[in-house]
Amino acid sequence: MLAAAVTVLLGTVVTILSRSHADRNVYPSAGVLFVHVLEREHFKGEFPPYPKSGDASNDPITFNTNLKGFPDRPGWLRYIQRTPHGDGVLYGSPTAEHVGKPTVIEITAYNRRTFETARHNLVINIMATEEFPLPYQAEFYIKNMNVEEMLASEVLGDFLGAVKNVWQPERLNAINITSALDRGGRVPLPINNLKEGVYVMVGADVPFSSCLREVENPRNQLRCSQEMEPDISCDKKFRAQFHIDWCKISLVDINKVVPVYVSRPDPGTGILPEFGEYNPPSESLKSPDYFSDFLVTLAIPSAVALVLFFILGYTMCCRREGVEKRNMQTPAIQLVHHSAIQKSTKELRGMSKNREISWPLSTLPVFNPVSGEVVPPIHPDNYETTSMPLMQTQANLQNQITIPQQRPSGDNYVMSTFRRLEVNGIPEERKVAEALNL
Repeated sequence: MLAAAVTVLLGTVVTILSRSHADRNVYPSAGVLFVHVLEREHFKGEFPPYPKSGDASNDPITFNTNLKGFPDRPGWLRYIQRTPHGDGVLYGSPTAEHVGKPTVIEITAYNRRTFETARHNLVINIMATEEFPLPYQAEFYIKNMNVEEMLASEVLGDFLGAVKNVWQPERLNAINITSALDRGGRVPLPINNLKEGVYVMVGADVPFSSCLREVENPRNQLRCSQEMEPDISCDKKFRAQFHIDWCKISLVDINKVVPVYVSRPDPGTGILPEFGEYNPPSESLKSPDYFSDFLVTLAIPSAVALVLFFILGYTMCCRREGVEKRNMQTPAIQLVHHSAIQKSTKELRGMSKNREISWPLSTLPVFNPVSGEVVPPIHPDNYETTSMPLMQTQANLQNQITIPQQRPSGDNYVMSTFRRLEVNGIPEERKVAEALNL
């Protein structure tokens, strides 16, 4: 089936094609790791080549996978694709409850250059196996691998070969692979070629070998508690390619595991039972009474606030002592002292208004040193002030005393001019001018 959608953008016509292919069937076994690779080469032929001839076709392609009719995949199936230029991988481990139930996965490929899509269905038919589940299961944590690297058939085959060499079972299967990030691990720093790490669970039909059980002895358990590597004799068989964290190995014998059954209520069909027709309430119902709510929310708080207002008003207005009551409770000698001080203060203030005060020099008249003309501080509008000097007069100043002073040697005299001032009510003489009589 071929569907075409035409979009017009800025005068350019872009055609987005979507192609759908026939279903593809796969038959994994329950309890065994299932891996399906979504190869980019399989979808490149569905998209048009580069516009320039001779260029290598390396379009970025991404995949979207979901259960048909649902937005996501089944719980046991996972998907990973690192970059648009790499293949995608579907992997997981189906259980016995999925046996006999075909699972249809819709796979949609997106060409990020041409925005075209190609779609086909993957039908997963889960088969039952007589050896499921294997009784002895061991989970290894490999530190130097990412999940997509471990899913490669060559790498997984090498790991199972190393485990088989150590364990010596008749049947050995990979049960599940999980990224360390799905177990709460951190994304590694992009330095020194660090990996995320991966958990690989394998199952066998024979008990665990003595080498695998070495991690359970007290000495190795103590080293693990001190974050030190335990001494495992068979580690050298893995070290060449796989760096295993033996402190995180898990050995499970399902024959000794006590099953725990949790009783769950019957979920039912999800359909409400039949109750007949809906009968709305009649119009004769009485309206609810809100008077009690009014009393609780408004009337009672308002009454309390009003009582508090009257108590505060009585205390502030009716309980004041006043000046007369204060004077009655004050001793007579204290009142006399207060009255005398107040009378003296008023008298001093009245005297200070009548005394002569020398004005500041900035308010005194200025004179022209050439003509001798005295200019008042406040000038008329037509007075020429451009030639007015800024020096203040020293003539005809009030309260000035000129005292002749004789110099220590010779007959010359020094004439000093003092001005009588009052500072804070205290008379003070200041020398304002000095002339030398030669």
